[in-house]
Amino acid sequence: MNRPIRVLVAKVGLDGHDRGAKVIATALRDAGMEVIYTGLRQTPEMVVSAALQEDVDAIGVSILSGAHNTVFPKIIALMKEKDMQDVLLTGGGIIPEDDMKGLYDLGVGKLFPPGTPTSEISAYITAWVKEHRDF
Repeated sequence: MNRPIRVLVAKVGLDGHDRGAKVIATALRDAGMEVIYTGLRQTPEMVVSAALQEDVDAIGVSILSGAHNTVFPKIIALMKEKDMQDVLLTGGGIIPEDDMKGLYDLGVGKLFPPGTPTSEISAYITAWVKEHRDF
């Protein structure tokens, strides 16, 4: 397949702080990926619907509100319903390590705390997509 990796970057819920999401979106674009940024106040249903419509390889959720234990499980459940097991769900923000472990057990990909180098995030997405999708 000869196309850029497609990533949907989303802000879910009432969290209005989107600077980090925009930084990540720009960094992924600079790394050669095609990025769809959903904007603020998305629902898990809106995120999964947009991911399906855009035929993305990965979904990145930025979350600072503390709702990660609600948002990520809901998105994973919707992705399973829509047979999207070959789409990476990753993200970052303020997520305690213990909570990360529980989310990993549900099938969420690597989660990145604030301050993670953007090159590490793009390298992870690239490696995951090449391993799990037809690239």
